[in-house]
Parts: sequence; C-alpha cells; structure tokens
Amino acid sequence: MITRFFMAVRKNALLPFLSFVFAFFIGGIIIVLSDPVIMGQLSSPGKFLTSAGSRIGNSYLAIFQGSIYDVNLARESGFFRGFYPLSETLVTAVPLLFAGLAVALAFRSGLFNIGAQGQFIFGAIGASYVGFAYELPLLIHVPLVLIVGIVLGGLFGGFVGLLKAKTGAHEVIVTIMLNYIASLFVLWLLKTQAFLRAERQDPIAPEVNSSAQLPKIFGGDLRLHFGIFIALATTWFVWWLLTRSTIGFKFRAVGANSNAARTAGISVPFVTTATMFISGGLAGLGGAVHLIGTEYSLTAGIAGSIGFDAITVALLGQATPIGTLLGALLFGALQTGSRTLLSNTGTPSEIVQVIQALIVLFIATPMLLKRVFRLKNTVESKALTAKGWNG
Repeated sequence: MITRFFMAVRKNALLPFLSFVFAFFIGGIIIVLSDPVIMGQLSSPGKFLTSAGSRIGNSYLAIFQGSIYDVNLARESGFFRGFYPLSETLVTAVPLLFAGLAVALAFRSGLFNIGAQGQFIFGAIGASYVGFAYELPLLIHVPLVLIVGIVLGGLFGGFVGLLKAKTGAHEVIVTIMLNYIASLFVLWLLKTQAFLRAERQDPIAPEVNSSAQLPKIFGGDLRLHFGIFIALATTWFVWWLLTRSTIGFKFRAVGANSNAARTAGISVPFVTTATMFISGGLAGLGGAVHLIGTEYSLTAGIAGSIGFDAITVALLGQATPIGTLLGALLFGALQTGSRTLLSNTGTPSEIVQVIQALIVLFIATPMLLKRVFRLKNTVESKALTAKGWNG
C-alpha cells in the first residue's frame, strides 16, 4: 500500500514539479538577458557568471521574502511579524483555490469550465447584497451570505450545463460569453440605486455589515481570515465527492468515456448539468468568501483575473483537489512575491507572469520534459484533456 501511495504521488507530482523547476530555470535566463549591465560583461566569462548568478539569486530571494518570510521585517518588528508575506500569500491563494476547484471538477467530468470568472462575480454580487442590506447575528449572517453566493454561482454555471445537455451548446463558447455578461452586468448593477453607495457616484457598493465579515485569524494586523478553513474544507469536500460518492463516480465515468457511461445507464445530461451547477457553486462560494473576507465592498473589478488564473491552477494541479490546492498556493506565492521583486532588485515583476505561463506550457507539453530530463514513458499529461483521468 505504501509503495502504491508513493507511486501515485510520483505520477501526479513529478510533472508539475519538473515544470516548476524548468520554468524557474528559463526565468533565470530571461532575467539575465533583460539586464544590459550583465550582458555587457560577456567578454569576461567569470565576471558574467558571478553577476548573473547573483542577479538570479537575489531576484528569487526577493520573491521568497515577498511571499513567505521577510527577514528584514522580522528584525524590525519581531520574528512572527516576518511571516506577514506568508499571510498575504494565503489570502491571495484562497479565491484561487475556490475557482481552481470549480475548473478542476468540471475537467474531471470531461467539461471545460472557462466561466469561473463569471460565476465568481455572481457569487460576489449575492454576497454583497445580503451582506449590506440585512442586519443579522454573525452566526446566521455569514452562512447566509455564503449560501447565497453558492446558489447564484451555481445557477450561473448550471445554466451552461443545462444548455449543453438540452441543445448541445459547447460549454467553452457559452462560458466565455457569460464571462462578458457577468462583467458588464456587475458594472451596470453598481450604477443602480440598490447598489450605489450613499453620496458616491463611482461604481462601488456599500461595505458589508460587520456581522457579515469573516473574522481575522490573527487580529487586525494580518488580513488572513477564516476563509482559509472554508477553502480547506471545500477541498476535502471535492475530494470526497469525486472519490467516495456515487455521483462523483458518475462524474468520473462520464469524463473518462461518456458513451460507455451512457451505455451503463448513467444519465449524461444530468451529470453535465449537475457538474456545472456544483462547479459554479464552488466559484460562487469563492466570490462570496473573497468579498466578505478581504474586499468587503463590491466593485467592477472584484474578480480581477482570478477566474482565468484558476484555469492554470487547475492544470498545474492535474485537476485533482490536492494538486489544485498546491497549485493555488504556488500561484498565490508568485503573485504576492512579485510585489517586492521590482522594488528590491529592479527586476521587472512581469517575470513572474512569464514563469507562470512557462509552468503551464511545460505541463501541456510533457514530451518536452521527458526529453530534457530523460524520463521513461511513465509521466502522463492529464492537463488538457479530461479523458482517462482517475481519482
């Protein structure tokens, strides 16, 4: 059993790990090539290699200090204060995890949910309105906000599943179009009397009441909130759903071979609709947690690029719940670390986006990694197709 466990870990983790290492290696080369001072030292190989190594090391150290632990901050304010960047990484990773799970669950059923962005927005809309329009006890208000976020996100995603099940409409096209609808809808909504903040003309909703805000774990100094526990519980739920429940077995069966699943008596239209509803609910829950845990006020840019980053997070995690969790943490760390990269080293923060893109590229091209690292034909890419995915 232990041997099989480690074989499973190797199979699912080796490709993302090698993609991560190779992406950082290429990123280091780009950092050097973009520095004219270092490139001017090519005539002196020893000096060039020393300067290049120092620049790469300092750049990646800045990412670490900006995302995990800041030694300078610890010296000024105490040891535990040095973990402030880690708390910011977790705050950034929480919405990415919810949206990533929404994408991953759909992938496991053979569907491409490109609409996590719109589902996330609708969850935030519902959370915002219930949060500022009602005064309720904390133990009632917060769950109600989260439930409304789940329902609105689920309906927005379930509509796509229903269209595909009844008309054959491709979910990729429909979800992309609905992303635009959600973005324009929230912009219009914020100009209505119901959502416009008093004495303000810019598109921003009233702040949710304190009874609807998720408590901070470490008080006011750190932004990390109880949404991290909701995210971890949701990750466990998706794992249980896929590997321990009857409906999860149906999801995976349809994802592996819809024709065989139909022959076995599984209703493919039901699975399609249910999958998209649950996926939308996960993204909607992410929007609600993000709003009442961090933002507090609905704005037109509430989702940022979270819904689209979630696709890369799910791909990096091989569409598994645990893998998606690790992928969200990695991308959260990269995004948080990029904020200090430019100020500390002068390296453009866009290099982080390049590294993220390279990670996904290498996962999508496993044969390249096999050739580079001379691997046997045991690492399989499960990133771009849901066919053949197992629990």
